[in-house]
Amino acid sequence: MAINSTKQDEKIKNHSNKELLTRIFSYLKPYKLKVFIIILLMIFVMICSLLNPYLLKIAIDKFIKNKNIKGLFVIAILMIIFNLVAMAASKIRINMMAKVTNDAILTIRQELYEHIQKLSFNFFDSRPVGKILARVVGDVNSLQNLFANSITSFIPEILTLICVTVIMFSLNFKLALVSIAMLPLLFIGLFSVQTFSRKRWQTFRGKRSNLNAFTHEDFSGIRVVQSFAVEDKTEKTFLNYVKEMMNAFVNAVKLNDLFWPMVEISWGIGIILVYWYGVKLIKANAVTVGTLLAFTGYIGMFWHPIMNISNFYNTLITNFAAAERIFEIMDIQPNLINMENCIKMPKIRGEVEFKNVTFGYNCDVPVLNNVSFKVKAGETIALVGPTGAGKTTIINLLSRFYDPSYGEITIDGKNIKHVDIESLRSQMGIMLQDTFLFSDTIMENIRYGKLDATDEEVIQAAKAVNAHSFIMKLEKGYHTQINERGSRLSVGQRQLISFARALLANPRILILDEATSNIDTATERLVQKGIDKLLFGRTSFVIAHRLSTIRDCDRIMVIDNGKIVESGSHDELIKYKGLYYDLYASQYKFLNEGA
Repeated sequence: MAINSTKQDEKIKNHSNKELLTRIFSYLKPYKLKVFIIILLMIFVMICSLLNPYLLKIAIDKFIKNKNIKGLFVIAILMIIFNLVAMAASKIRINMMAKVTNDAILTIRQELYEHIQKLSFNFFDSRPVGKILARVVGDVNSLQNLFANSITSFIPEILTLICVTVIMFSLNFKLALVSIAMLPLLFIGLFSVQTFSRKRWQTFRGKRSNLNAFTHEDFSGIRVVQSFAVEDKTEKTFLNYVKEMMNAFVNAVKLNDLFWPMVEISWGIGIILVYWYGVKLIKANAVTVGTLLAFTGYIGMFWHPIMNISNFYNTLITNFAAAERIFEIMDIQPNLINMENCIKMPKIRGEVEFKNVTFGYNCDVPVLNNVSFKVKAGETIALVGPTGAGKTTIINLLSRFYDPSYGEITIDGKNIKHVDIESLRSQMGIMLQDTFLFSDTIMENIRYGKLDATDEEVIQAAKAVNAHSFIMKLEKGYHTQINERGSRLSVGQRQLISFARALLANPRILILDEATSNIDTATERLVQKGIDKLLFGRTSFVIAHRLSTIRDCDRIMVIDNGKIVESGSHDELIKYKGLYYDLYASQYKFLNEGA
C-alpha cells in the first residue's frame, strides 16, 4: 500500500451529489418525529410572515382608505399576536434543531471513531495520525452547519418560495412574471460557480489535513526537534504548510463569494423591474396602491428564500468535500475481519504451529519466507536474530495483526483465521517493543490489561515486576497522573508499567518483545524473577537482543533473512557454533571490552 506523507495531498474518490446527500441525511432518520415538529413550527412561522403583507394590503385598501380606525386597530392587534407567537415558535424550533444537529454529528463522529478502531494496522501504517485526526474532528464538525441549514433553511425556504410565488401570481400575473425574470440567469451563474467551487474546497481540506499531520508529528517528536536544535527549520516548514492552506482557502472563498453578489444583483434588478412596471399598471388602473405595496413586500419574501437557499447550496458545496473525506474512511474495509460462522476461541492450551508461512508488509518484499515450526503448550520460545530478520513479524502474525500471504497459523489445532479475533487476542498478553502509555493514572494504565481488575490485583502485578517500589516514591503513588506516552517517566519505568499491564491480563500465550531492553542490569535481575513466575505454565514467546536473558528458555529459534536457520537450547546452539554462537560471542566480547 502506498504511504501518504504529511507533504502529499490525499486522493479522495469523488461521489455524486445525490449519493452524498442520501448518505448524509440518513443520519436524520432516527429523529424523524423531531424533524417533523421542527418543520411544522417553521411552517407556522412562515404563515405568520406571509400574512403580514396581506394584512397590510387590507389595512391600506379597506381601513385606511375608508378611515376605519376600529378595523385598523383589529388588524394591528392581529399582526402583533401573530408575530409574538411566531417568535416563540421560532425559539422552540431553534433549540430543537440544535439538539437534533448535535445528536446527528455525535452519531457520525462515533461511527467514524468505532470504524477506525476496527481497521487493520496497514491502514495506520500508510498515513500520518494527524490526517486521521483531521477527519474525526475537523471534517465532522464541518457537517454541523449542513444539517442545521438543511432543515432550518432549505425545507422551509422552499415552502415559502412556493407559497409566495402562488400569492404573487394570484395578486397579479404580469407583475409576478416580471419579478422572476432574473431567475434563469441566476441559476446559470450559480451552477457555473458550483462546478469549480467543490474542487477548490477539496484542495483546501487536503492542505488543512497536511498541516494537521505535520503539527501532530512535530509535537510528538518535540524532544528530537529540540535536542537537534532544528526549531527554525520546523517553523519554516510549518509556515509553508500554513501558506498552502491559506492560499487554498482564499481560492475557494473567492469563488464562493460570487454567490452573494449574483443573488443580490438579481434581487435588486427584480425590484426595480417590479416598481417600473407596477407604476405603469397603477396609471392604467390595473392594480391598486395597496396591491403594489403588498407585492413589493412579497417580492422581498420571494428573494429572501432564494438568498437562503443559495446559502444552503453554498454550504452544501463547501461541505461536500468534508463528507467525501469522512465516507472515504468509512468505506475502507478492514483487512482483518471475522469470517462468517467463525467460532469463539475456547480456553487456549498453548500449542502453536506455523505451516509454510510467507508474509511481507509490501507484497513485493517478503519478510518471512516459508517459515514452519511447532511449539508445545507451556514452552518458552526465544526468537533471536539480526535486526529486520522477521522476529517481530512472527509475533504480529501470531497476534493476527496481519494475515500471512501464504500458509496458515494454528493455535491448539485451530486456524486463527477461523476464530473470533477478540476471543483470540483477549487470551494473549502482548508487550510490544514500542511502549505506549495513556494520559491517565498509573493505576488505570496497568488496569488496561484487565479492565475489571481490582486495585489490589493491579498492585500485585506491579509488585511481580518490581515496579511497586518506584511507583510508591512518586507524588501520588498509583494515582499519579502521567502525560501522553508517559514522557515524564524514564524509559525503563515505562516498560515496567507496560510489563505489569501484560502480567495483569493473565494470558494463555505471552509475548514479550524486547521486554527488558531498556531496563538496567540491576533492575533486570529483579524483573527476571517476576518473568519466571509469569512464564510458568503458559506458552511464551520472547524476543531479546540481550542474549543473557534467554539462556533458560526451552528453545531458541534463530531468524535470519526471513527463515529459521537454527533451533535448539542455548547449550546446543553454542556447541553448533552457527549464527547464534557468533551473536553470543560478539555480544560477550563487546561487554568484556566495555568492562
